[in-house]
Amino acid sequence: MKRKDSHEMTAVRQRWQRFWHYTRPIATWLLSIGLVLVIAIVAVRFVLSHYISAVDPDDATPYEVVIPQNASAGKIADLLYHACGEGEKGLIVSSASFKVYVDFVGKANSLKAGTYRLSKNMTIPEIVDVLAEGNPARRTTRLVVIEGRTVEDIARSIRESDTITTDPEAFLALCRDASAYAKYPFIAELPDTAGRRYALEGYLFPDTYEIYADSAPEEILDKMLTHYYEIFSGEWVSRAEELNLTRDEVMTLASIIEREASVPDDLPKVSAVFHNRLKQDMKLESCATLNYITGQDRYVFTRDEMAIDSPYNTYRYAGLPIGPISNPGAAAIKAALYPDETYLEEGYLYFCNANPKETRALVFAKTYEEHQENVEKYRQYWN
Repeated sequence: MKRKDSHEMTAVRQRWQRFWHYTRPIATWLLSIGLVLVIAIVAVRFVLSHYISAVDPDDATPYEVVIPQNASAGKIADLLYHACGEGEKGLIVSSASFKVYVDFVGKANSLKAGTYRLSKNMTIPEIVDVLAEGNPARRTTRLVVIEGRTVEDIARSIRESDTITTDPEAFLALCRDASAYAKYPFIAELPDTAGRRYALEGYLFPDTYEIYADSAPEEILDKMLTHYYEIFSGEWVSRAEELNLTRDEVMTLASIIEREASVPDDLPKVSAVFHNRLKQDMKLESCATLNYITGQDRYVFTRDEMAIDSPYNTYRYAGLPIGPISNPGAAAIKAALYPDETYLEEGYLYFCNANPKETRALVFAKTYEEHQENVEKYRQYWN
């Protein structure tokens, strides 16, 4: 009986050995395939997460990228990699991964020239699809911003333009929100702007701007703010510190000077008057600030108007107003930083308009009595 059992066990063992002999290669092959698939999946996930996926899935900030005619895939990759500026992550993780991808999907020769708005939350496949689809050239136009114009004046120019399709109301809404442009250091360091009419007032540098006719308001504002940052730098920053003035105080003073003086020679003289008044804790009593409040352009105001309760009213409150009342040009900013030395030392404290129909020059006085004589002399021409 025991011998029979032994024979049966041997037979079973032999059958399993024969089964394993035939199935082992298949099992080994399946295991190898499974291992290769696991490695492939891990590798693909690694490549996607490190080279193909979006640089920053949460950053939808648009960046303008211009792809020139006949640009190679390598050239386009470099443009995308450096699109966000020096020291910043680009629109793709690496140039090499972009070139490998477009070669792999066969689109290296399908990328079209044009002007594109791309963002860091786009993956390489998404960017390639956009570039392969193409973008027709955008029509350009000009936006002229004159010294002393306000944010609302600029919006009005956009609204009345026959070529610019930008939404002026969206433009104004962005100008109210300082947080939207905190990437600019001079905006980030602004004091509380809650009481200001427009947070960006004063910082939209006057110039002639070449823009796209269909520019988003963000594009236009970025151009202006970047230009301002380039202008107000170096010596001017040092001079402001020397005067113990913040950049915002300089811009506020410059914005008033710009609106008060029409003749270039008067800019530093008006600046000297305001510097002297600030030193003596006198109210600035600037008609330009009342014009900003009322939205009118006049030389004569009623007592009620001069008593308007507004943080911009320099007839009611001493010191500088809460913020700029216009967007001053380089000459007015320079005047705020470098007031006329003679007028400063001789203590000029007053000025008024002469006959606007004959001359745009101002008449200056050191004493209130002299000023009143000038007012009586020229008042008849102000209406």
